[in-house]
Amino acid sequence: MIAHIVLFKLKDATPENTKIVKEMLMSMEGKLPMLRYLEVGTDIIRSERSYDVALYTKFDSLADLQSYQVHPYHADTVVPCMKANCSSIASADYEV
Repeated sequence: MIAHIVLFKLKDATPENTKIVKEMLMSMEGKLPMLRYLEVGTDIIRSERSYDVALYTKFDSLADLQSYQVHPYHADTVVPCMKANCSSIASADYEV
């Protein structure tokens, strides 16, 4: 199994923008068949080094993760929203 974690630092971390980003990420549930697990959380510490929103997903294989990256809903809907609302995005992928 592959874990895919993404951290998002918002350009403007207002409650409204945080909600938009969280809802967009959660909207992937049920739309991407290769997505085995989806969790989205917002930062509660709010330190200088904190990111604002975290995405934690799991896939059966590296091939499924790669399919997710190019899936039309992810690539054409979710990614543009994240790029428009975020000043920084970091990710890590590893075998579970």
